[in-house]
Amino acid sequence: MVLVGGLATAATAVIPPLLPGIEKVFGSKDTGADYSGTGTGEKVDFVINDGDVGEIIGDNLESQGIVKSSAAFYNLLLTQPNLVFQPGTYTLSKEMSAQSALTALEDPANHVTVQVVIPEGTLAADVLTTLSTDTGVPLTDLQAEAANFTQFGIDASAPNIEGYLFPATYTFEPNTSAKALLQTMVDRTFQSLDTAGVPAADRERILTLASVVQKEARLTPDFYKVARVFTNRIADDMPLQSDATVAYGTGEKRVDTTDAERNDESNPYNTYARTGLPAGPISNPGDTAIDAAMHPADGTWLYFVTINLDTGETVFSTSYDDHLKAVDQYQAWSAANPGAGG
Repeated sequence: MVLVGGLATAATAVIPPLLPGIEKVFGSKDTGADYSGTGTGEKVDFVINDGDVGEIIGDNLESQGIVKSSAAFYNLLLTQPNLVFQPGTYTLSKEMSAQSALTALEDPANHVTVQVVIPEGTLAADVLTTLSTDTGVPLTDLQAEAANFTQFGIDASAPNIEGYLFPATYTFEPNTSAKALLQTMVDRTFQSLDTAGVPAADRERILTLASVVQKEARLTPDFYKVARVFTNRIADDMPLQSDATVAYGTGEKRVDTTDAERNDESNPYNTYARTGLPAGPISNPGDTAIDAAMHPADGTWLYFVTINLDTGETVFSTSYDDHLKAVDQYQAWSAANPGAGG
């Protein structure tokens, strides 16, 4: 697998280079029969496994009818001792000359990969669905592996894998296992936590706060202010009063909540009826939200409200009276823009 980028910050996990294993030659092979040209056009998926040496690659090319003889391909490799192959799946053709096959294996355009894009704030259930759709791995396999989340290095105190499936753009090799797919994403989450300076013992708390910030903030500077609002409320033993947490606990994919839902004390994610953080992360936060949770802005704010849903302009207040004035601003904007803001 190769993780080639992130929506917020690029990341690379490079597969160790695979040498063709030609530096030690005791004797030589026969010249070997060879095809001419670039092949018949009949496409073949060819796999270079981690640990395959040049002779094995040649034998596999011959067995799949790509080159006429392993000897012809191997002898070509002997003339290029500094050649490096990358493990993976490549699209080649039947009946290629040894040189054409080698050229094709060196061309990144022939390297078959699967790209998966996970936006910030995506719920774990939706991450698994996207992974299944884009990679072809059965959803039930992904769900089963995700249920056993401690195998990925997540502490058993976490309620589930939510929060640990990092939102990014991933590039996977075909036929990557469900477990390997999820491990890559969890490792990327740990990388973000480490970069933000989060101690291992504090990962769950920071991810939980970051996941709420991810759902509540829109503009990058506001992530750090929203994190401060929630941090101040926790310090003052005030409920966070986040509808996003309540909605997550109901299992509904929406942000609005009812009075009954906000009064339901049995919901462990109800931050109206309970003080402190919810029972666990409510989404999969990105780098900015994680950094904000670890490094909130300085301020005494206890309230915030977005007064323009189109631009994301948000007012932060320390007093409840000032907050009510900001709410009036939102209501005036809403009245002037019916149906706006999604």
